Amino acid sequence: MKKTRLVIFAFIILITTNCFAQNNQPAFIKGADVSFLAEIEDMGGTFYEDSTSKDALDIFKAHGFNYVRLKIWHTPRKSYNNLEKVLLMAQRAKAKGFRFLLNFHYSDWWADPQKQIKPAAWKDLIFDVLKDSVAQYTRNVVTTLKRNNTLPDMVQIGNEITPGMLWDDGKVGGEFDTEEHWRKFAELINSGITGVQSSLDSTEKVQIMVHIDRGGDNQGTRWFFDNLLAQGVKFDIIGLSYYPKWHGTFDDLKKNLHDISSRYPHDIVVVETGYPWTLEWTEREGFDRDRNIFGQQSDLHPGYAASVAGQKAFLQDLIRIIKETPNQKGRGLFYWEPEWISVNGLGSHWENVALFNFKGEALESIKAFEDK
Repeated sequence: MKKTRLVIFAFIILITTNCFAQNNQPAFIKGADVSFLAEIEDMGGTFYEDSTSKDALDIFKAHGFNYVRLKIWHTPRKSYNNLEKVLLMAQRAKAKGFRFLLNFHYSDWWADPQKQIKPAAWKDLIFDVLKDSVAQYTRNVVTTLKRNNTLPDMVQIGNEITPGMLWDDGKVGGEFDTEEHWRKFAELINSGITGVQSSLDSTEKVQIMVHIDRGGDNQGTRWFFDNLLAQGVKFDIIGLSYYPKWHGTFDDLKKNLHDISSRYPHDIVVVETGYPWTLEWTEREGFDRDRNIFGQQSDLHPGYAASVAGQKAFLQDLIRIIKETPNQKGRGLFYWEPEWISVNGLGSHWENVALFNFKGEALESIKAFEDK
């Protein structure tokens, strides 16, 4: 009888361990948002390791990364971050064994807490037509990717949508913090989810993420998800951005992760993060005039210098904190644009936060993502 119980217990453990594999998900996500990579390469950017030129994706893969994240804009001004370019990069990534997170901005340009501007094509649509457009557009994108063997493993419905999306119809907070606006916002999210699900057959599973920007803000996180879940929206993953410059300390992040892991049934991913390896800025060969976002001592987390060693230590400690989230709900993290170096024709506000130096050589800090 004892032997039988041990066999049953071992079987349960095996099933639990394999649940992520069945959903095509790694046990712990170590991802990179590489949405700038194609443009950097087209502008002549090159990446190196040990002074040898390599595909940036190969460098990431060799150091433990298992996921890529790609954003998609509805009708961008330049021919990047559109369906054609997302498909090409997804094919490259999938061929190298990466999983793939697709990030819908539902805008023609950046969507974030300061702006959630409708695509120009949807600007004057009545609300019911807008909902249908979100569903059909999402379905068409996911179906196209699926037909080309690049079905996303995870999909974000909106980017940093703390104040809602597709303003003003889906705007929440401030004067828009009303039952009506939360209802309309939820209906727009549900339209996106419907678009994903309607593109799948019964054997396929794509996890759905809802992403906000409040990594270290427990009150803001609870405000958002309490209101959203009250509308009956069903999704799989809570996505958080965490940059110390805006979102508090590691203690703030840890407090938030611990609280929401017990408060909500969802797994959690820190889906954007980054930390500078220097505060220096260089006008490279006269073409990078973009001032860096992280440029002051006040932008840093106490105890972590703006150095390669400081960047590596920051990442190692962040990974540890996520892994220590109760109930094993800390599913992983994505580094935002670790490849965004400045090249001729494309400056970078992020070059000192990349995992490469100004000349494209991989930094020692990239090893923070290696399996321990």
